[in-house]
Amino acid sequence: MADVYHEGERAVQSRAGVLDQAGFSAGAIHARIPDVAQDFLQKQVILILGATDRHGQVWASLLTGTPGFLRAEGETGLVIDAHPVAGDPLHPLFAGSDGPVHVGMIAIEPASRRRMRMNGRATTAGAGIRVDLDQVYANCPKYIQKREPRWTPTSPASPLRAGRLQDSQTDLITRTDTFFIATADRNGNADASHRGGNPGFVEVLSSTRLRWPDYVGNAMFGTLGNIECNPAAGLLFPDWETGSTLQLTGTARVDWDPERAAAVPGAQRLVEFAITGVVEIPGSSPLRWSAPVYSRFNPRAVQPEAPDHASLGSAKL
Repeated sequence: MADVYHEGERAVQSRAGVLDQAGFSAGAIHARIPDVAQDFLQKQVILILGATDRHGQVWASLLTGTPGFLRAEGETGLVIDAHPVAGDPLHPLFAGSDGPVHVGMIAIEPASRRRMRMNGRATTAGAGIRVDLDQVYANCPKYIQKREPRWTPTSPASPLRAGRLQDSQTDLITRTDTFFIATADRNGNADASHRGGNPGFVEVLSSTRLRWPDYVGNAMFGTLGNIECNPAAGLLFPDWETGSTLQLTGTARVDWDPERAAAVPGAQRLVEFAITGVVEIPGSSPLRWSAPVYSRFNPRAVQPEAPDHASLGSAKL
């Protein structure tokens, strides 16, 4: 079987000492959609899509729809009856004739703590998107908070753009229990992944710097492997209560210092993120979600100190 990992993933797996485990996990990566996965996709209402924009910046976007808006087309095709909303940084990629676009995707069902990752090449198909898939694989349910959705019809407001965080956005991040990260390898092949933990697991170091722990996972190191080759990354923070989305783009680096990791419960290593762009879209999603039931796998989070507003600045969008 051909090696499913690229050189960045192999380098990180080697440094972390998990090459054997990574070899075992590779068996979960397929080039086709299994029947059970086709059924799963048909029931989903959200999809996170990661890609590189026309300016070379990586973003993660939220797509929503009623059950059936995602569907398999054959064994290696995915049809998405949605585009990123107007104002989303990735909207222009699918509003014209761009393509094919390398995309990484994750379909996630918080209510059942199930998720499915897919990577491939996307083209605009009318009001939707068609993706020719290269990789399909399920992930374990660790660190997913259980939530139930409900629909609240809404229209996205105009996006708020800046180069740094403002106070309300800092508050959202410091109380978040879930975010999504998009990355790409040196050839532009994109990936989207989930990160979860107890509130406080993401630290706001300043208005342009974040840090979070990297917990024990499946040893594939798709995200960190991409960062090893290409530091560009995009983060998506959903506001589960209001339907707003906060998107960040910038660069990521892995801190391998064991002493600094030891100071954070559950951390195998730390990831730092330097923000270069911020987009907030109020009412981006018509979904509202119930209060979370936290995963039993979440390590205890270090309680954040009160923000230093002098350090954070008072950037207004």
